[in-house]
Amino acid sequence: MAPKHSSLLAALILLVLLSIQHCSGSGEHDYHDALRKSILFFEGQRSGKLPPDQRIKWRKDSALHDGADAGVDLTGGYYDAGDNVKFVFPMAFTTTLLSWSIIDFKRNMGSELGNAVKAVKWATDFLLKATAKEGVIYVQVGDAFSDHSCWERPEDMDTLRTVYKIDQNHPGSDVAGEIAAALAAASIVFRSLDSSYSTLLLDRAVKVFEFANRHRGAYSSSLHSAVCPFYCDFDGYQDELLWGAAWLHKATRRRQYREYIVKNEVVLRAGDTINEFGWDNKHAGINVLISKEVLMGRAADLKSFQVNADAFVCSILPGISHPQVQYSPGGLIVKPGVCNMQHVTSLSFLFLAYSNYLSHANHAVPCGSMSATPALLKHIAKRQVDYILGDNPQRMSYMVGYGPHYPLRIHHRGSSLPSKAAHPARIGCKEGSRYFFSPNPNPNRLIGAVVGGPNLTDSFPDARPFFQESEPTTYVNAPLVGLLAYFSAHH
Repeated sequence: MAPKHSSLLAALILLVLLSIQHCSGSGEHDYHDALRKSILFFEGQRSGKLPPDQRIKWRKDSALHDGADAGVDLTGGYYDAGDNVKFVFPMAFTTTLLSWSIIDFKRNMGSELGNAVKAVKWATDFLLKATAKEGVIYVQVGDAFSDHSCWERPEDMDTLRTVYKIDQNHPGSDVAGEIAAALAAASIVFRSLDSSYSTLLLDRAVKVFEFANRHRGAYSSSLHSAVCPFYCDFDGYQDELLWGAAWLHKATRRRQYREYIVKNEVVLRAGDTINEFGWDNKHAGINVLISKEVLMGRAADLKSFQVNADAFVCSILPGISHPQVQYSPGGLIVKPGVCNMQHVTSLSFLFLAYSNYLSHANHAVPCGSMSATPALLKHIAKRQVDYILGDNPQRMSYMVGYGPHYPLRIHHRGSSLPSKAAHPARIGCKEGSRYFFSPNPNPNRLIGAVVGGPNLTDSFPDARPFFQESEPTTYVNAPLVGLLAYFSAHH
């Protein structure tokens, strides 16, 4: 339990947050509408043959021959952002976070649960294809340099669809570990919905993890020219091995994964980079995920993970946060790097998930001589969500299609170019440039897309060339699904 004087910290932080909210305006949000749109976004990112129930109608079939040159079927899956490459590393992380959102918050999703599950399955169907060949994992489809030199619709794509793989001679424990985590997490989602599919996912997760652990190395070392600087693994592969083991333990309850976590905690540096969580760095997520077991009283030998999770929380709190975490004048979490909103949604998701685990254990987080309550963590997470939805100095929703004022010129090929219905003729590689540089709004609204967001001064250039601010990604939306589900049920 928290010491009595911990209320001083909570009062101070709440005062900061409330003053920020007063300065930037506050209104009631329709969180369920935002939830619906955040899931709908994934349909706009689909690759392959689109299903009859496709709701974003301006998108059509694309990349129907992916994998053919390598003799495999790699159609389907998601484009990660505003380009037309399928990067499996961020796609798998997106899948893990979508699954975690459902596992923890499915009771809050209401009528959107079915759509959330479909979003997961679109990814897992692809991940099963990518891992179907023994000893080989396909980790990327499309040459990023070729793709990024063009501005064309995925439906017109004529850039190189090169297939990249890892194997025992070209290891990639990071991407393989993340795929294992994604498949294991998704197996929990489908356990009560489709037991045979759930079993298939879990069996594949076990095999993929064994491969990742046996053949250790970073995929950006094996495939440097293809994956760097786009989704280069800057933080090493060790965290993905622990992450994969943690999800396999959660999905199987097998002792071998528990023992793996205990044995490798120090070797694989579980306590590193505690205030980071995203497609490249899983440390904070590992600690929060495993802490649930500790807080439930089922894993005293894993207490150090809870200590790490508490340290993560203290490093993010406004007023006492780590130098690597700042808050804009309007109250937005800001961290160095591209696409800041990925940090906002992922870190907020961990705050919300951890606050629930803490609540069940009647526990608060000690931050030095102070403590932070579960209610405070929820308040901070909600403040970030509200900022995204329009409670900010720009009075702008950073989710396309939500609210009266949102980005109109997002950095996204399919959204910014005329649809096939409006312009049936092909638009070539360089012909799309005039649309890229046009000051006009995008002709196709990518409903639910959350862009990279404003900078440290809360300013936002609504223009395609500013990709760091105006490009949406799947891994921004995935944790936001869980956040919006919770707040739609509780506010």
